[in-house]
Amino acid sequence: MRIKVVNPNTTRSMTATIEACARTVAGPGTDVEAVSPTMGPASIESHYDEALAVPGVLAEIAAGEEAGVDGYVIACFGDPGLDAAREIAAGPVVGIAEAAMHAAALLGRGFSVVTTLGRTTGRTWDLAERYGLRRSCLGVHACELPVLDLETDPDARKIVTEACFEALDSDGSDAVVLGCAGMADLCAHISEELGAPVVDGVAAATLFVQSLVTLGLRTGKRGEFAVPPAKPYAGLLAPFARARTARP
Repeated sequence: MRIKVVNPNTTRSMTATIEACARTVAGPGTDVEAVSPTMGPASIESHYDEALAVPGVLAEIAAGEEAGVDGYVIACFGDPGLDAAREIAAGPVVGIAEAAMHAAALLGRGFSVVTTLGRTTGRTWDLAERYGLRRSCLGVHACELPVLDLETDPDARKIVTEACFEALDSDGSDAVVLGCAGMADLCAHISEELGAPVVDGVAAATLFVQSLVTLGLRTGKRGEFAVPPAKPYAGLLAPFARARTARP
């Protein structure tokens, strides 16, 4: 089984961390590869960043289809391009926010999300609503740490851990969801410090994709997620206009 993990930002050091975390949970016989697009933002911290990350994500999904990949993970907590990726992929595609929230909802009555910047909290609430988990999501908390600082700030782990403690206390939640793929390697440490379940979406999404492929399940293609109709695209997007037929 081949799973492709797409980090929608172009910071390759973060992609390497994401790949290591995904491989840690993958089962025997599952090959995990993480990639960064060749175009897009260095980090995703705004609607603008997210919108401009999507073409690169879709190019990686299309390349995976040509290579025979079985399933995909979108490794950014905004789940950018998830619906479009499901249209062009034959196998299952899972976003890390989607996976983490569903996993956390199984661990107690409610969960808290700890993310990076305050400006991204609205997007997290929107996703909780979309995934039918608004009732389970008891709070969204920002540690005000830019995404790239997760790799460079020597106090990053301490800052995120303290934010998780505060989230548990203020929300009365049973679990914490880490709201950034760049936090994936902090999960085990924070869980040990908190004494409470901490969910990393990279690991959760990797296992969800692996399970769906094992079960022979994929995105339904009868309606909304059918292959997009062929039509011309102009300018820089012209290469995206080629016919995309999902593999049987």
